[in-house]
Amino acid sequence: MSTPALEVDHVTKSFRLHHQKTNSIKQLVAGRGKTRFDEFTALTDVTFDVREGEVFGVIGQNGSGKSTLLKCMAGILKPSSGSVRVHRRMSALLELGAGFHPELSGRENVFLNAAILGMSRRDIAARFDEIVQFSGLESFIDAPVKTYSSGMYVRLAFAVAINVDPRLLIVDEILAVGDVTFQQRCLEKFVEFRADGRTIVLVTHDLGSVRNMCDRAIWLKHGAVSGEGDPSELVDAYTEMMLGENLRGADGSIRRGSGEIQVMSVEMHVNGRAEPVKRFRTGDDVRLVLSYRAERSVPRPVVGIEIEHLGGTTLSAPCTRDVGLVPAQLSGEGVVTVDLSRVALLPGTYDLHTVLTDFNRSHVYDHLQTALRFDVMSGKPYEVGGLVTLRPEWSVH
Repeated sequence: MSTPALEVDHVTKSFRLHHQKTNSIKQLVAGRGKTRFDEFTALTDVTFDVREGEVFGVIGQNGSGKSTLLKCMAGILKPSSGSVRVHRRMSALLELGAGFHPELSGRENVFLNAAILGMSRRDIAARFDEIVQFSGLESFIDAPVKTYSSGMYVRLAFAVAINVDPRLLIVDEILAVGDVTFQQRCLEKFVEFRADGRTIVLVTHDLGSVRNMCDRAIWLKHGAVSGEGDPSELVDAYTEMMLGENLRGADGSIRRGSGEIQVMSVEMHVNGRAEPVKRFRTGDDVRLVLSYRAERSVPRPVVGIEIEHLGGTTLSAPCTRDVGLVPAQLSGEGVVTVDLSRVALLPGTYDLHTVLTDFNRSHVYDHLQTALRFDVMSGKPYEVGGLVTLRPEWSVH
């Protein structure tokens, strides 16, 4: 087992919620120095460790204590009891730009903020060009920060925080900052950090990021650890809890959505054969048959599927809108077929999810999680590494 980069040991954090704010000495004397308050416990006996070189996820509802936990880990808040031990140089991406001065230029704020984060002036000067280039604000670096848009402000703050050479990075929903290009740049930086063996603690509502990026995770519920371990299993349990009104089928599927139209069953047929199967070989032709039922006429529905490796990586998520196949309406019962030629999936176990939405893909009529679990066996080409084949053509001279 690798050494811990961060240890959270039986941390409890409480706050006082005062009933009435005392604004003057007269009020304080009249109340005999007493103010009425309630005790609110945001975290209760939270214990876990983050191992060096891993990406560790924290999930939970709003109000579950995630932000309080992050601030305790970052040293912004002191636990009421318990301890947080940090063993590596840390950078916390929580409240970006908290140390910026609006009257100073971007250049001056880079030096100021990096110094607050623990860098020497020599180190800042050596990394300055890299920081500015990452932010994409070369043309505005000498303008006062008060003239920046909110997006520019956050980009510069992120660029400083990400380039202070931390061995431990604590991130709070930062993948949502900036435009698409800047988000891609941030994601590439995280991948670079992970490849370099650095440690990342990621707090996010994006459950796909937790599945795909994290090695381990915890689930906070009402300030306590409700679960710890495999990210995919925790995300599934968390999703099921959040969708408490939904039913889990006998086959392990979970359904959510408004229900005007639903996928009732999914069958898989291989190489034109009539009997349904749950197993095929790499390179086979596969037909998926989705049977649906609509309680009433549904205008312009979009049908989609998601193929996910059992480890949590989404490999493909096509829908009928991608190819311009959007019926004016669907009602009653019917089927939707999906033909997949020479399937490139390599041996392993996969889950198929189905989703029915409106044309804008904003309203979910039906989402059937794990509508079908299937296995892929060795076929043509014969490969075993990775998840899909690119069907390479080799030559040696």
